[in-house]
Amino acid sequence: MDGELIIRPVEQAVFFILALVALGLELWAVVDCARHRANAFEATGKRTKTFWLALTGGAALIGVISFFSSGGGFFGTLGLFGLAAVVAASVYLADVRPAVKDAGRGGSRNTGPYGPW
Repeated sequence: MDGELIIRPVEQAVFFILALVALGLELWAVVDCARHRANAFEATGKRTKTFWLALTGGAALIGVISFFSSGGGFFGTLGLFGLAAVVAASVYLADVRPAVKDAGRGGSRNTGPYGPW
């Protein structure tokens, strides 16, 4: 019984931090998606901006609901959906964001591999 009194607050704190990090990741993905131009998505051969806005917006919504339900538990009432939301935001940030960011720069600038020169 004494171990439960010690471990439960630590476990809740870890889940709270994980939920906070997941929510931050999902919000970063939706804000970044909203600030890029629509033609940059099509120029890179990725799905449309509307698709990625809907996917990352839905992920952020699920993240908010999951964060505030059950006291911030990462695997609370929306466990599997919360995990899918983190995966969707991560796919956007790892695959789509670098391609769209490079397409938005344009090709006429004098830039090298480490910045302008």
